[in-house]
Amino acid sequence: MLSSSNFKNVKDNKFTHIDPSGNPKMVDVSEKSITKRTATAQTRVNVGDEILSLLQNDEIHTKKGPVFQTSIIAGVMAAKKTSELIPFCHPIALDDCKIEILVEEKDIVINCTTITTAKTGVEMEALSGASIAALTIYDMCKALSHDIEIKSTQLMSKTGGKKDFHRK
Repeated sequence: MLSSSNFKNVKDNKFTHIDPSGNPKMVDVSEKSITKRTATAQTRVNVGDEILSLLQNDEIHTKKGPVFQTSIIAGVMAAKKTSELIPFCHPIALDDCKIEILVEEKDIVINCTTITTAKTGVEMEALSGASIAALTIYDMCKALSHDIEIKSTQLMSKTGGKKDFHRK
């Protein structure tokens, strides 16, 4: 929830993508050091019991291909194109992008891990990869049911920048 202290940060220009006059801007990373940077994001999807059992038994194959494998490909493609989708996101070369899809209880769990050696982080690439993999699962399963819920997308960890982050 936003509080009055959050609005103070806007006035004090604490947001990195806003210049002192309040206009949007790209962050200047020219003075930053090149370091190895990693990020992992996770998206959880609930497709319902019927679809989940079909997916677990590898019984869903569409014209677009097998659901999980196609979602992995889509997620990696999205991570690579993040700077084309999000304004002011720096175009960076990914050294690696891995998407893992697991089933935990009633959720499909998508983990996207990105790695680069650059002056800026890869959080947005990991978040984009996990999100698009989830949307691809939705797209490929919607013919069976529209009662599919993309429940959450969140950064799980990042390393290599000013400070590391690890969700507990």
